[in-house]
Amino acid sequence: MQKIKSSEITSESQYLSRRDFLKGAGIVSASAMVLAACKGQSVPPAAGSSGITSAAPTEVPSSTSADFTEPTTSYEAVTNYNNYYEFTTDKEGVAKLAKDFPTSPWKVEVGGLVGNPKTFDIDDLGKFSLQERIYRMRCVEGWSMVIPWMGFPLSELLNEVEPSSGAKYVRFETLYDPEKMPGQNSQWYQWPYIEGLRIDEAMNDLTILATGLYGKDLLPQNGAPVRLAVPWKYGFKSIKGIVKIDLVDELPTSLWMAAAPHEYGFYANVNPEVSHPRWSQASERRIGESGRRDTLMFNGYEEEVAHLYADMDLAANY
Repeated sequence: MQKIKSSEITSESQYLSRRDFLKGAGIVSASAMVLAACKGQSVPPAAGSSGITSAAPTEVPSSTSADFTEPTTSYEAVTNYNNYYEFTTDKEGVAKLAKDFPTSPWKVEVGGLVGNPKTFDIDDLGKFSLQERIYRMRCVEGWSMVIPWMGFPLSELLNEVEPSSGAKYVRFETLYDPEKMPGQNSQWYQWPYIEGLRIDEAMNDLTILATGLYGKDLLPQNGAPVRLAVPWKYGFKSIKGIVKIDLVDELPTSLWMAAAPHEYGFYANVNPEVSHPRWSQASERRIGESGRRDTLMFNGYEEEVAHLYADMDLAANY
């Protein structure tokens, strides 16, 4: 099991202490200052939200304030600039359309090649070790954010259902409800949204099921009530609004693989050396910053995940 850098796991109190340190050191940018202010605001819960993230996060190893110096993206930007085609392809229109989307009651069915299939009510997920993880998020379109997620390792949930030896992949499925998710009326895509991971990717400690951000429940536009967060892969791999998880023996075909197989592969690892067919992936625009910054291999998580792909051609397995 891979050791996570202490800078990637923080309790909420440690997160606030870190921001105070960076502010005093003059490291925090203007956008991060806005974010720090948002941290103390009372954010209204989503319609019918579960309140799962309102519980105190599990105590985790301490971290030093200087470990992670990249400013986080403002709460305003994170919750109002979203790719969520189930609602609309307009990033700035998702929040409005998703505002009244009900996220409770909600069930997540976990089955397939497992010894102990289960269906979890959203409140059941509160028994897992809730942590705050500050992750970079790199969109395949060439922009990025830094987001303080609240969630727990996917491996904890998978271990509870007892994967069989024949399970090679994990298949995820989003809710299909065109009445509440009007973007699903589009004929351009094969709904529902499907994504997948190799079993070793799913069990990696960096892979989490997120139920909140900034210490608050996820809002619908961010994938409430539960979504995946896989920080070394392009953002479209981090499926939102999950209702079903199956362990399978064959590679799942994702929505984007079906829609544009020559542009979107199964792995979707962040790689500045492998361009998208229509644009370079060598640099990115960090939301809230001017200019561009170099994209990091595996989005900066090379130490934790490069071993998963040691014998693979990353250009062929994009």
